[in-house]
Amino acid sequence: MSTILVGLKRVVDANVRINIKADGSGVATQGVKMTINPFDEIALEEALRIRERGGASEVIVVGIGPDDAQQQLRTGLAMGADRAVLVRSDAPLEPLTAARALLKLVERESPRIVLLGKQAIDDDNNQTGQMLAALWDRPQATFASAIELAGDSVRVTREVDAGHETLEIDLPAVITADLRLNEPRFVKLPDIMKAKKKPLEVIALADLGVDPAPRFNVLGYGPPAARARGIMVKDVPGLVAALRQRGAL
Repeated sequence: MSTILVGLKRVVDANVRINIKADGSGVATQGVKMTINPFDEIALEEALRIRERGGASEVIVVGIGPDDAQQQLRTGLAMGADRAVLVRSDAPLEPLTAARALLKLVERESPRIVLLGKQAIDDDNNQTGQMLAALWDRPQATFASAIELAGDSVRVTREVDAGHETLEIDLPAVITADLRLNEPRFVKLPDIMKAKKKPLEVIALADLGVDPAPRFNVLGYGPPAARARGIMVKDVPGLVAALRQRGAL
């Protein structure tokens, strides 16, 4: 059986205005709309398309987070994934810890491809996919804008500063999805109802033997500084003088 493993992270919806907790300990999420990380949703869509073309027989979605993250996994099942696994952890995890948890599932499921979003919109670390490939000792192709399977290898097109770069790597491999890879499908009501009957396994992080202890200490959170009010200048000399006064020239 050829399996694709897809990571889905629960994040605050991109259209929600972010607020910091009064004590500065993090982002306030109480009553805030949560959703699948947009890049992870793109990764799932690509996995489903590969399966529909006959390149895989099963798509498994994996989430790491609290019990509430089952909602995002159910959405992934409604999109078309075959089954889901939630690694339950109430505390936020660093990318390396997440990669180690994913590695345990990779060793259990033996996927042909692991598809992840290139980064999560809450922390923008862009590290988990690369760390997983290193721990798994398998090839990686990041920022994929096109994926083409060819037997036991895959050709991945990446957008780089100079244009496009094409890589051909052996499978199994880790691939991370960029924004232009595809446009995720809409979920229909009948698919949402069917998703309730699909298997969703819950595993405690401790049962995987992964140490959740953080390696970095976050001292505090704060909103960005308010932007200074702009000024009007009458001519170019006035602009130059204003820039010099602000130390920009």
